Amino acid sequence: MKPDAESIAAAGERLRRAHRLTIVSHIRPDGDAVGSALGLAAALRAAGKIVTVALADGVPRSFQHLPGAAEVQPEGDYEADTVVFVDSADRERVGPAWKEDAPVHINIDHHITNTRYAEINVVDGEAVAAAALIAELLPQWGFEITPDAASALLTGTITDTIGFRTSNMNSKALRIAADLVDKGAPISELYYKALVETSFEALRYWGQGLSRLKRKDGVVWTYLTAEDRRIAGYSGSDDADLVNELATIREAQIAVVLIEQPDGAVKISWRAKPGWDVSKLAVSFGGGGHAPAAGATTAGPLQSAVERVIGATLKLLQNG
Repeated sequence: MKPDAESIAAAGERLRRAHRLTIVSHIRPDGDAVGSALGLAAALRAAGKIVTVALADGVPRSFQHLPGAAEVQPEGDYEADTVVFVDSADRERVGPAWKEDAPVHINIDHHITNTRYAEINVVDGEAVAAAALIAELLPQWGFEITPDAASALLTGTITDTIGFRTSNMNSKALRIAADLVDKGAPISELYYKALVETSFEALRYWGQGLSRLKRKDGVVWTYLTAEDRRIAGYSGSDDADLVNELATIREAQIAVVLIEQPDGAVKISWRAKPGWDVSKLAVSFGGGGHAPAAGATTAGPLQSAVERVIGATLKLLQNG
């Protein structure tokens, strides 16, 4: 899925004409959600635009060092003349950051499961990250990538490729990253903050999940409970990137982590080795993503969800 030239041009024209914008991304934001939103906002502000960035769950600690993170709001500006969603495969994924009946003018994304819900849709399923796509398009649209924008966009690219390690990495993405470094992004510092540095509580949380790690027929999985978070003192509702560690296991064709949410629902994260497409699994559970990395949220209770999700994942491998 590649964006057509007409959509790219229309998005650029809308952004150039805009005066007051809101940029929104998905709940439980990852580095690409935060980096895409803050990077686009920085470039637009440098052009004299008034910009509000909205993330329903705020900015995770790992990305609070990025310029503009402190100004992120839980809900968008409904007086804005232009609304942009970034890194969100469907409009519901942004949660309460934007009302369901409010307009969405531009959708910039790289998920192959994107539902093309905006007036203008710029969706490139071949881009390694929404941040990389934005970095590619900003100069075409006539906007400068400032050092602040470059830092945010490189963070989004680094995190969504797990440090340039995902199977969809390519020379184009590396050239985009190099250009962002040339524009002022401190790559070693950003890499360390995003992918290396962690908290004591996160590692204790991992310990809870690792203690019940299982494998079968190429699938490696575990789950994390609300009680695990309490014991570890971990404040997030995610897996603290544990799934990326499970994906490094030699025998794992597909790694899965299920995380019990405060409301009883269960978040699912899949990672797959080349040759397997877990985005279809994610869609079947109401989510989406990419062939090598996808996610969804399903109904609890947790043990029931584990049985359903692992059963479906094993079936994918068995069916080839």
